[in-house]
Amino acid sequence: MKYLHKLLSFIVALTMVFALGSMQATSVSAEETKTYNLTLTGTTTGHTYEAYQVFTGDLSTNAEGKKVLSNVEWGNGVTYTGKESAADVAKALGDGTMTIAQLIDKLTLTTVAKTVTSAKDSTVIDGLTAGYYLVKDKDGTQANTSDAYTKFIVQVVGDSEVQIKSDVPTVVKKVKDTNDSTGETSGWQDSADYDIGDDVPYQITGTLPDNIADYTTYKYIFTDTMSKGLTFNNDATIKIGDTVVTGSFEEAVTKGNDSTVVTWTCNNLKGIQGVTLNKDTKVVVTYSATLNENAVIGSAGNPNTVNLTYSNNPNKNGDGETGKTPDDKNIVFTYKTVVNKVDQDGKTPLKGAGFTLQKKYKENGKTEYIEVGKINADGEKSTFEFTGLDDGDYKLIESTTPEGYNTIAPIEFTISAEHDKESDAPTLISLSGNATNGKAEFSADKDAGSLTTDVVNKKGSTLPETGGMGTTLLYGVGGVLVALAAVYVVYTKKNEKKQ
Repeated sequence: MKYLHKLLSFIVALTMVFALGSMQATSVSAEETKTYNLTLTGTTTGHTYEAYQVFTGDLSTNAEGKKVLSNVEWGNGVTYTGKESAADVAKALGDGTMTIAQLIDKLTLTTVAKTVTSAKDSTVIDGLTAGYYLVKDKDGTQANTSDAYTKFIVQVVGDSEVQIKSDVPTVVKKVKDTNDSTGETSGWQDSADYDIGDDVPYQITGTLPDNIADYTTYKYIFTDTMSKGLTFNNDATIKIGDTVVTGSFEEAVTKGNDSTVVTWTCNNLKGIQGVTLNKDTKVVVTYSATLNENAVIGSAGNPNTVNLTYSNNPNKNGDGETGKTPDDKNIVFTYKTVVNKVDQDGKTPLKGAGFTLQKKYKENGKTEYIEVGKINADGEKSTFEFTGLDDGDYKLIESTTPEGYNTIAPIEFTISAEHDKESDAPTLISLSGNATNGKAEFSADKDAGSLTTDVVNKKGSTLPETGGMGTTLLYGVGGVLVALAAVYVVYTKKNEKKQ
């Protein structure tokens, strides 16, 4: 009986140990249901991020010591309209056979696991249990409309960090510069100079965001504004890579008193057949515009700006919400030469002249001078302006000479200009003129875009005329001879009488 009592006591004690162990085991299991922090890097202020748990499951560690989520199920508040299971969808996302945009199109998310306000550079979403989370901008809360909304799915099986991919497209506008006298053409740059009447080549280049794959549709609109000195030639070509996609864009031209606005609109860039879109894709527009008679002479120049409107909310499949880039600017300059006709004293204006201006052109190894301007005398003019000139080599020829003056030798001179090739606000840096043959000195006014010179005419040589000074001189000499002859006759007669 004594031993039986001891055995019962041992069984009771053992039972209590097992009971305590069971309580401790339950406590350990509860501790394994941990929460984690998801750190978003590269964030900016002005965003409100929402985290939705799309998938949940059992957290375990595999043979390689890596934490994995198994027995994947839909998260809380998730409705999926497709036929696949949560596990199958998760696998499709992992192997790339389904995109986030395709998944979101079939999801309804009603329960937000966590909402946070973004901070500069880094934002932490805390208190997340293990699972897969959709992180997105809360609709309508973004402060900066030129920024982009973000959307991505991330696995949370521990404290994690992810780089925000909410960059935005960029756009740049470039122009090429040609020197007709040397035959050289520059690369694409931010400024150029041309003659009035020349066709100016332009190029617009737009980029795509890193998260272009998250969009189902993607709106893309170029807006190009030309100043009144530029006439659009309706010759635009649009390419994505080497593929011409001009027909996928709608072109609209609006002409005003001071500018012409051209837009190229594609409502769905992702709907264009035969092209691949990724973060390295470029959309390129090339066209030309003629520098016309309204062109501004001098440093104010003839600017041209472009901006890009783009979809910025992948959470709405690219519809409805857009951002816009800042304007990118380039400028085309043109100049003038002013010729003051003066008398041989170098000061007095001289009327009655006329001038022809020729420009040196070099093309295919051949060089020739071609007339680019002619101003005839009208009896009153003494100042001659040749406007809308490019840099290069020129020849000034006096085609009409004032009566009584000698015709000048042709004056060969060079117009030289320097302007910003790479700048957000390109300017005319310098302007100069230099005579290489003939007599002329040029004074430059960079702001007015003018090169001014005085051209002197000298009077011609005066020859004797009938009834003029020569006759008078002849008469004078003859009179003297007659007088001397008379004196000789008188003197001879006196000598004869004395003899």
